[in-house]
Amino acid sequence: MFSYDTIQRFNETEISIYKYIAANRDKVLFMTIRELAKETGVSTSTILRFCHKAACENYSEFKQQLKENLKETANLSPQSDLEALLHYFQGTNTSAFEAKIEQGAKILNEAEMILFVGLGSSGTLARYGSRYFSNLGKFSIGLEDPYYPVKDIGGKKAALIVLSVSGETKEIVDLMRNFQTGSGKILSVTSQPHSTISKMSDWSISYPLDMQRVNGGFNATSQVPVLFLMEVLARRM
Repeated sequence: MFSYDTIQRFNETEISIYKYIAANRDKVLFMTIRELAKETGVSTSTILRFCHKAACENYSEFKQQLKENLKETANLSPQSDLEALLHYFQGTNTSAFEAKIEQGAKILNEAEMILFVGLGSSGTLARYGSRYFSNLGKFSIGLEDPYYPVKDIGGKKAALIVLSVSGETKEIVDLMRNFQTGSGKILSVTSQPHSTISKMSDWSISYPLDMQRVNGGFNATSQVPVLFLMEVLARRM
């Protein structure tokens, strides 16, 4: 129901509505438009615009499509913590998603070397990404140090792949600014399509999952889409 190209057209407010619906699909089926607007903190006209972007003429049609989508996935019986991932992967089976990946792969093909950068769990994924790309024949380096000198590297036909859940990590933003003084291209993978890192990138792709914090603030947001996107990019080169 929510394809990749549909989600990419959503603005920040509409992304929050999408996330609420994805997490409360059974509940939304029995909600009026006013009730949904109240729960998501928006106006009814915003809900209608959201429905239009989801290719529905009105709220009633949207709920009917949502009901049909629930029937289609009923046999899968996913656990609640896997529902968001299921929605994401269903949305990648589109020509728009494939075209987006091909654009990113073209940039990477033209680069002589690739740098992956991230902090925390994203840093661990940066190391994995660099090894995976290297395994497939593209010289790559994984960085967890946001202060690594990349100013000169940016002028050597390099590509920088930035991994960030929030898309707002200050140290990474500063590293991107230094890299942009050269001619290298920046690609980013974040969960926030309207984040600073996404906007600064030459190419960006997002996976709209709710950020989860546990044990006093540690990031527990699923990184499965990031692994998927890195491997897809590598195999398209």
